[in-house]
Order: sequence, then structure tokens, then C-alpha cells
Amino acid sequence: MAEILREIGMIARALDSISNIEFKEYNLTKGQYLYLVRICENSGIIQEKLAEMIKVDRTTAARAIQKLEMNGFIEKRNDEQNKKIKRLFPTDKGKSVFPIIKRENDYSNSVALTDFSEEEAALIFQLLKRVRKNIEVDWELVKKGYKRNY
Repeated sequence: MAEILREIGMIARALDSISNIEFKEYNLTKGQYLYLVRICENSGIIQEKLAEMIKVDRTTAARAIQKLEMNGFIEKRNDEQNKKIKRLFPTDKGKSVFPIIKRENDYSNSVALTDFSEEEAALIFQLLKRVRKNIEVDWELVKKGYKRNY
């Protein structure tokens, strides 16, 4: 049972490595494609919500967002009600790369689920969502400065 998280980690690192190599030609590196996808899917999202969605700290998100903005993939706009809030939107350049990233994601999903029935794929999805929800409890706790009780 203890090997489950190792397997999940190996899968995540392998897919991340593949994506970083394949998206290098678009000047998307170090997981920036994850941010771009979420911004395209949630146009107008705020940085804090995006960081929470991807499960990274605000500083990590800020660096990735800054690079995406510098490279012309996204733009920040003031919120209409609260000028302190910056909303994130994909640019035309970002929107043009989104289908390529989506296609890669769909392909990786199909490769990962080769020889699995629809029922097995649905079961894996449901089980992994439960694992994520369990981990989110500790993630929220640690993010707020607390220590986990081992």
C-alpha cells in the first residue's frame, strides 16, 4: 500500500517531463502549461484561486504567471468592482496554444488508460479524487502554517 504515492509521483513526473519537452517549442516550461490551461478554462480567474486549484503556493504561482505574461500568453486586468484584484485572461497567443496542450493531455490520458475498460477508468478517477480530497485536508493545514501529526 505504501507504494501508491510513489507510483502516482512517478506518473506525474514522467508526464510533466514529457510535457516540458513537447511544449518547449512554444516557450512553455516548468509546468507553465498547467497554469495556461486553467486560465483558458477559467478566464478571469484570480491568482489566489489559480494557485489553490493547481495546489501550489502563491509565490510559485506568481512566478509562473509573471513568465506567462512576459511571454504574451496571458494578461492581467483590473477587476471591475475592486481595482486591487487582478484577473487573469488568456491572450490570442495563449488561446492558440490551448488546443495543442489539450490534445497532448487527451493523448496522455488515452495512453495511460490503454487496456482499461470504461468502468475501470471511471473507478480509477473516483479513487484518485478521494485520495486528492484526503490530501487536501493536510495541504490546507500545512499551508496555514500548522504541522501535521505523524
